[in-house]
Amino acid sequence: MRTVLVVLSALTLLVTGYGWSVYRQLNSSLVTSDVIAPAAAADGATDILLVGLDSRTDANGNPLPQQVFDALHAGPDTGTMNTDTLILVRIPNDPKKPSTAVSIPRDSYVNIPGYGTHKINSAYARAATTERTRLAAQGVTGPALDQQANQAGRRSLIATVEQLTGASVDHYAEVNLVGFADITTAVGGVPVCLKAPVNDSYSGADFPAGPQTLEGAPALAFVRQRHGLPRGDLDRIVRQQAFMASLAHKVLSAGTLTNPAAVSRLITTISQYVVLDHGWDLLGFASQVQGLTGGNISFRTIPTGTLALPTPSDGVAVQVNPTLVRQFVSGLSGQQPAAPDPAAAPAIGDVSNASGRTGLAAGVQNLLDDHGVVPGAVGNAPGLAHSVIRASAANQTNAQQISQLLGGLPVQRDDTVPAGHVQVLLGRDYAGPDTAGATVPSAGGSTAAPAPGDDAHGAPPADAPAITAAGVPCIN
Repeated sequence: MRTVLVVLSALTLLVTGYGWSVYRQLNSSLVTSDVIAPAAAADGATDILLVGLDSRTDANGNPLPQQVFDALHAGPDTGTMNTDTLILVRIPNDPKKPSTAVSIPRDSYVNIPGYGTHKINSAYARAATTERTRLAAQGVTGPALDQQANQAGRRSLIATVEQLTGASVDHYAEVNLVGFADITTAVGGVPVCLKAPVNDSYSGADFPAGPQTLEGAPALAFVRQRHGLPRGDLDRIVRQQAFMASLAHKVLSAGTLTNPAAVSRLITTISQYVVLDHGWDLLGFASQVQGLTGGNISFRTIPTGTLALPTPSDGVAVQVNPTLVRQFVSGLSGQQPAAPDPAAAPAIGDVSNASGRTGLAAGVQNLLDDHGVVPGAVGNAPGLAHSVIRASAANQTNAQQISQLLGGLPVQRDDTVPAGHVQVLLGRDYAGPDTAGATVPSAGGSTAAPAPGDDAHGAPPADAPAITAAGVPCIN
C-alpha cells in the first residue's frame, strides 16, 4: 500500500502537466536502480510493480532514527527487509480498457527463482542477503555494498512476480514506511470510511466509524491493521486498496497538484524515500496515461486458495496456483492466455506412505485426484523422516504444483521417474492436507471452493464494495 500511494502521487503529478520545471526538479532528484531487463517482452500492457518495503533507511540507504519508527508503531528492526506490500499496476495498451491495480498477498507461497518455494515477501531479502555476503567477501563495503545487494533483491523480486503472474514488468517503484506516511501528509490527508470503530494496539489503529481524513502515522496504521478485522489479512488488503483508491481520487480530482506547496512537499518526500527503475521516462509515461481518470482504475487481488497452507519452514502461507494467476492477469489486458506448456498437462501421481500412519497415502491420493492429478500407484514404503517429491526435468512444473497442494514439500529432480509421473514420498514429517483437510487450487487448472477472499477469477467478496478511484468506499 505504502508503495502505490507514492507512485500514483508521483505519476499523477506528471499526468496533470504541472510544468516542465516541476518535471525537471523531480527527475533530477529521483533515486533509481538498474533492475529492469533491457528488452521486456510485449504482453499487451505496461506493468508497474509497486513495492512497500519494511526498510529502516531512506532511498539512499541512510539509516533513519528509531524514534521515527516508534512514532509509526513500526515495531523493532529485525534486520530483514521483507516486501510487505506488492501491487502490480496493469495499464493495457488499448486505451479503451481500464487499468487495474492487482494486489499480491505478501504470504503467497510461490517459487522464488534460485531459492525454491517460499513466501513471496522473502524474495527480495533472500537475494539481497546472498549478494551482500558475496560482495563482502570481495571487500565491498559501505553504501556500495547496500546498493548492490538491494539491487539484487529487487531483481529477484521482479523475476518472482513475473514468473507468478506471466506479466513482463516494465517499471518498478519502491517506498518504505516513513515515505508512505510523509506522502499522505504532503497531499493534505486522505479520506477514508469505516463501517465500524476499531482499536488495535499492534498497529496503533484507533478510529471511529464513518468518514474521516487520515495522514501520517494514523494513515500508516489504517493500512497496516490486520488484528481485529473480520477477515484478517484479506481485510487489510481491502484497506490498502480502498486507501490507494481514495488517494488517487483526491489527486486526480481535487486540484492537489495545482498547489505549489503540496507539489514541493511531494517532490521532497519522493526524492527522499522512493526508488524507481533506472531509465523510466516519466514524462513519456505521463503522456501515455494522460487520459486516465478515477473511474478507469480498479483494484483487485490475485485468485487464492486456502489462507492456512502449512509449509515446511515458512509457517502458514497463502495457497496460490500460478496457472490461475497467469490466466487472471492476462485477462486484465485483453490478451489470450498463452498456450499451456505440454509439460504442465495433468500429471500421474504415484504416492508412497513412508510415515507409518495408516491410510495416509490413500488420503493424499484422493486429494490429488480431486484437484486434477491423475491417480497412479499407491502403496507403502520403508520408514522415512522427510517427505519429498520426485520428477524428471520435463515434469518440474507439475511437481511444483503438487508440492504447493501438499504444503510445499521439497521437489527433487530425478530423471529415472517415468515420463508424465510425479512420485510423492510421504515421510514422518508430513503435515500437509489430505482428503480430510484443506480447500486448495487445482494443479490441473480448476479450483475447489475458494477461500473467503477473491474467488477463482479474482473478484472481491460478495459483500464488498467495488473499489475504484472514483470515490471513497466504506469498508471494514
